[in-house]
Amino acid sequence: MELLFWLLLVLINCSGNAITTWMDANRSGAPSMEWWEPWVWEFSSGLVWLLLLVPAIVWFSRRWPLHLDNWRRRLPWYLLASVPISLLHVLAMFGLRMLAYALVGERYQVGSWLDELLYEYLKDVRTYAAILFCIDGYRFLLRRLQGEAQLLAEPDEGPPVEPIDHPERLLVRKLGRDFLIATADIEWAQAAGNYVNLHLRGHDYPLRITMAALEQKLDAACFVRVHRSWLINLGHLVSIEPLEGGEALLHMADGKEVACSRRYLPALKSTLGRHKEEPAPE
Repeated sequence: MELLFWLLLVLINCSGNAITTWMDANRSGAPSMEWWEPWVWEFSSGLVWLLLLVPAIVWFSRRWPLHLDNWRRRLPWYLLASVPISLLHVLAMFGLRMLAYALVGERYQVGSWLDELLYEYLKDVRTYAAILFCIDGYRFLLRRLQGEAQLLAEPDEGPPVEPIDHPERLLVRKLGRDFLIATADIEWAQAAGNYVNLHLRGHDYPLRITMAALEQKLDAACFVRVHRSWLINLGHLVSIEPLEGGEALLHMADGKEVACSRRYLPALKSTLGRHKEEPAPE
């Protein structure tokens, strides 16, 4: 779905710009240009954004997401990232244009490199900001559609009904409605930037928390960290498939395959061994 969105966006934007560029040139009486030139100009830029820069921006914004509580600290890094993004865009774009012109026996002329870099940077910053806006808007909408989990807040008065440090339930907000999920029903969890996706009964609910903090809040007898980005409920673990290098692939009851790193595998086996040694309740 995301790939289709970016493909359609680039196709519509580049086609529209190529057509308007051709029409403006004809209306202004500018020196004649070949019909294919505006298409080369626009799609050389669009392809660089689509194939190189959008995936990099998606990764960057997921690895270091920008929120209201951290924007002062991270915004300078986002602005700094715009410089190499624009530089890569210009160099790759001009390279594609030179190649396209050479294929038809023409030569693509670049004016002053300093002027071109500055001109393109001013345009690229706006495109960069628009891409970030689209990414954050998509993620915000996705969280609202699938439901976002939250820790239960402490009551204004009196003691909490259940422990806050080790909550038995979480609040989920979905499309304006609230409901509770039991932490014991979580099958596995995967880190995603500033969020951890909690999976239960075929649904993923993002919770804004670090994996280390979530590990501290869940029952250590049931939940085990198996990777820097993964945590599983032992009750839903079906089998362990050893891999080369001391790692393993964990097969979960819902069919999910979870990576277990070499660092966490001994602790997982030790915990499973203690479970087997515990006497069954009478």
